[in-house]
Amino acid sequence: MSHAAAIGEGARAMGIELPAGASERLAEYLELIAKWNRVHNLTAVRETSQMVVLHVLDSLSLLPHVASASTLLDVGTGAGLPGIPLAIARPELMATLLDSSHKKCAFLRQARTELALDNTDVACERVEEWQPSRRYDVVVSRAFSELADFVAQAKHLVAPGGQLIAMKGVHPFDEIGRVPVSHRVARVLELSVPNLEAKRHLVFLEAA
Repeated sequence: MSHAAAIGEGARAMGIELPAGASERLAEYLELIAKWNRVHNLTAVRETSQMVVLHVLDSLSLLPHVASASTLLDVGTGAGLPGIPLAIARPELMATLLDSSHKKCAFLRQARTELALDNTDVACERVEEWQPSRRYDVVVSRAFSELADFVAQAKHLVAPGGQLIAMKGVHPFDEIGRVPVSHRVARVLELSVPNLEAKRHLVFLEAA
């Protein structure tokens, strides 16, 4: 099975309908990661077939939970995860990819150009120091930091009524106990990602 077909099959298993051509663009994105990985070590996952599940499907599992957002900020995006898969799957979503690594930002800009990701932009900044002209409906992180650090560093980037969403592995009971009093955990949702045996949870945080 091709990578594009595997992506399409996995998305359907999660109840996600991708736009025409999105599976192919997502497969192109993974090939671009694999190409850069040979020199720049963007991600620890080396095999493109493994990236289908560990990168693309894992990222797409967030999609139904940001359906009402028109703007999204991906903090500590690294190789563009989950921001780029979400931007490809939802062309009307405006996604900003934020990372402090110049090497990773160079890759993100290349991916933006090669994949014609007109609904994305790249910010090469430290999250706690960045002061953009707008705030975002949803601010997400995937394996970026502890919940307390995520809240402390990114809360100024959330629009009124917006949310912070952290993608986590096992249920982060200890981290939840350390969330600053400025915010509350609205809910914790367990996710099911096709062909992924590891646990996945989303933690939704709101201003208290």
